[in-house]
Order: sequence, then structure tokens, then C-alpha cells
Amino acid sequence: MGDFVTQISAGILAALGRDLPAIGNIQRGIEKESLRVTSDGALSLEPHPEALGSALTHPHITTDFSEAQLELITDVHGTPEACITQLEEVHRFVYQGIGDELLWTTSMPCILGADETIPVGRYGSSNIAKAKTVYRLGLGNRYGRLMQTISGIHYNFSVQDAFWQVFARSRGGKPDQEFRTNAYFGLIRNFRHHSWLLIYLFGASPAICKSFVKNVDHQLDMLDEGSLYLPDATSLRMGRLGYQSDAQSSLHISYNSLAQYAESMHEALTKPFAPYESGGVEVDGEYRQLNSSLLQIENEFYGTIRPKRPIRSGERPLNALRDRGVEYVEVRCLDLNPFLPVGIDETQIRFLDLFLLYCLIVDSPEDSQAESERMGRNQLSIVASGRDPSLDLESPSGTVKKLRWANEILKNLEPLATLLDEAHHNSQETREPQHTNLYQRALQEQKTKVAYPEHTPSAQVLASMAKHRVPFFRFAMNQSLAHKAYFDDRTLEPDKLALFETLSRQSIETQREIEAADRVDFPTFLESYLALE
Repeated sequence: MGDFVTQISAGILAALGRDLPAIGNIQRGIEKESLRVTSDGALSLEPHPEALGSALTHPHITTDFSEAQLELITDVHGTPEACITQLEEVHRFVYQGIGDELLWTTSMPCILGADETIPVGRYGSSNIAKAKTVYRLGLGNRYGRLMQTISGIHYNFSVQDAFWQVFARSRGGKPDQEFRTNAYFGLIRNFRHHSWLLIYLFGASPAICKSFVKNVDHQLDMLDEGSLYLPDATSLRMGRLGYQSDAQSSLHISYNSLAQYAESMHEALTKPFAPYESGGVEVDGEYRQLNSSLLQIENEFYGTIRPKRPIRSGERPLNALRDRGVEYVEVRCLDLNPFLPVGIDETQIRFLDLFLLYCLIVDSPEDSQAESERMGRNQLSIVASGRDPSLDLESPSGTVKKLRWANEILKNLEPLATLLDEAHHNSQETREPQHTNLYQRALQEQKTKVAYPEHTPSAQVLASMAKHRVPFFRFAMNQSLAHKAYFDDRTLEPDKLALFETLSRQSIETQREIEAADRVDFPTFLESYLALE
């Protein structure tokens, strides 16, 4: 094997094999974005429905950039099934609260008005609510509101104490927070090296509506009168038309340690950036952005993965990481799968678990500015030409065939899939065949996609458009209508509905309490809100 794939240490595999409950102790959660659209497919201009509660405080239903861009959030779960079950329940409640509107099932939007007509999220009259809206106004002013309406799935992943005990012992360390933080940063470095594979396997945006690239040099081919595409594209969402920023292109965030990460992030969050200074922060009494730094806050950095730690009230994410270390990672390079009711399924979750566990336990070379640039070029190659069987990618030692690299990664995952299936088998009271070897089956499904690109979601989107002779808009609209029908036929049971209704009422009351508790004016609040250690 070349230096583009690292094999798993036999010692670590043996240690995990001796303590199967440890390797099966994975925790995961999902944040899923979707646009609300009208019954004819146009972006909804209606405010966040009151039936869904407060977007500021509801634990499972909020908004992302736009007032019409829902973000549906699960709790942390110990099994893929529990995660998908809750995500489906949230969808059912949402559909019962949005009337005739639909949730757009693709990552790339279609019928949007002029940039300034896209409504940014509104969260009430409190200082924190105003800060959230001003941040979004800043995003719109910096990058355009159109780009911000692109949706995706964020996958949160962590392992728990039993795993850390075994893993630290196999590495000759102690399972303290410093060890865990360093291990998570190792995971991130490996993930960034190999994340192109996830874009290939799960990318589902090979085509877009022409309306998305008005007056933009897009370099796409005409597919039909309403659609643009690239023949071998996987995820245009992850390319130059998606979450890319020329301003951030020269920014190198180091993941070699928490200290280096914090230092490089701190500069981007505090150093004035001339193009943003020229636009002003507060103009004629109206805020245009939170500040004039390259990044207003941490979330503005467009990374494919983030180190995370739950924050306390009023706490900055970077301060939380510095004080208490990394608790989990958030994967951010996943498209919505338009063929799945909630955009993701248990099989994809199992593969993500395998992939992330591999990234966690193998050695991880340090990153550099040159390495980041190389990984960026690989990502753009996969975005535009990922299904081309002859595609070459860049490794530290030179070019390598995408097919070879992908197959070697998947081969490295085989022993982990076996161990996870054994752990799952040992934890189950029943032994039905359909409940066995689920991780190995998930791995085999990805091997099939590598061998036969027509099995990838991106290829299936184009195949469906061709089969039904429809442009991208009509494909996405048909899928959105089908998913609405799916959930309309599966309304919540009365007790579940009552629980969600209670959460909505409580979230509205909590928002009112936050508004009543404000004691300082917004500029004073903002100074404290943006303070970094």
C-alpha cells in the first residue's frame, strides 16, 4: 500500500476484539436541513410556523440561514435505528404543522427570488436572537443569500468511556480529556485526507436548476432547458457553486493540536479583514454583520468536519474547546439523499460509524498548508468528476487512481465491520438473520458503489431524470411530493403528538423568558457575546 492509506494496528484490533462492548459504544446524532417550499415549489416566504415552536429554543426544530430553512435535530442515540426513528418523528410533526408546504428533498434549491427577497432567520426580540439574525445578515452580505439556502446533513459522532479505556491502554496512555482531544484531532486529520470518498459515495447533487446560477460563471453543461450538470459530478453542493469562499481560500486552520487549532481560529475571528471592514458593521443604526473579521463567529468557517463541545449559555465554542476539550466531531459534507424520506438511512449511518472509527484509531500525519490545498483539489476533482473511473487524485507521494485508493480504504474497514457486527450480535437478545452482519452489509454496499458508479446517489438522480424525462426541478418536486405523502400517511400517534406540542409551547415560553431577562442594550451584549479568551 502507498502512504495514502494507513493500516489499522493489529494490537489495537486485538485490544478491541477482547472487549467488544467498548467498540460498540458509539454515540451519534443528526442535524438535517430542508427548505420549506410552497405547493408549486417556490421558496416559502411565510414566517417560521408557530405550531413548530420557537426556532430560538426548541430542542428539535430550529432554522438555519433562512426563515424558510428548517433544521431538524435528533438527540444523541446509541443505535442507528433510534436515530432514524426520532428523525422520522420530528418530520411527522413538522408536516402536521406546515399545512400545504413541502420540505425540499434535495440539497440544491430551485425556485428562489432575487437574493434580497430570501428571508433570513428571525428569532425574536432578545439580544441573542438579534445576534443570530445579524450573523445571518452578515453571511448574506458576504457570500450572497442564495448560497446559504443550500441544505445538507450534519452527522455528530463520538465514542464513550468504555472505548477510551481500551484505546488509551492500547496506545500506552491514560483515557483523560487530553488524550481524547488529541485523538479526535487525529480523527479530523485522517477524515480530511479521506473525506473525498464520502462525497463520492453519498453525493446526490450532480445537477442544478439554471435559476441557481444567474449571472454566474458556472462551467457546467446544459442537460435540458431547465437543468445544468456535469456528466460525472457527485456533489455540486461541495464544489465552487456550494459552500466555498474565496475569502476563506487562503485560510489554513491547523488540526495538529487543540492549541494550534485555537491559535489559527482565533486570528480569523479577531483580525479585521479589509473587504469586510469597508462594508461597515453598523450603518445608519442597522447592523450589517457582527464584526469585520474574516469569520464573524466559529460557524462561518466552511470545513467538512468540526471539533465540538456543547456550550454553556453565552459561551463561545472556541472558549468551550479550550476549557474542556473536544467531546465529539460534526461531519458536514453529506448531501440530502432525495430517495430517502429523511435524507439518510441506517445503512449510511453504519458506514459513517465505520469510516469515522477507522479515522480515529489509525495513525494520523500532521497537516500543513500544502496538505490542505492538496485535499481541497481532491475534493473539487471528486465533486466535478468523481464517477469517472479513470480519475486520478493527489496523495503526499504523487498521483493515485481514485479506484485504487477507494478500494484500499474499504478493505481497511473490513476488520472493524466484523468487530462491530460481533459487538452488535452479542448485545442482542434475538438472533434473526436480518439483524446480523449489518456493518458488513453497509460496507459491501459501498464497495458496490465503487465498482459500479451507477449505484451512487448522484448517478441515480441523473438516471431518474432521464427515465422520466424531467428537468432537475421536476425531479426534486416529485420526490418532495412523494415524501410528503409518505409522512401524511404516517401521522404521529396521539401521545407523541401531544409531547411535541408540549415542547413547542414550552419553547415559546422559554423564548419569552429570555426576552424578559435582557438587562443590557444590544451593543453591550454584542461586545460580551463576541469576547474570546
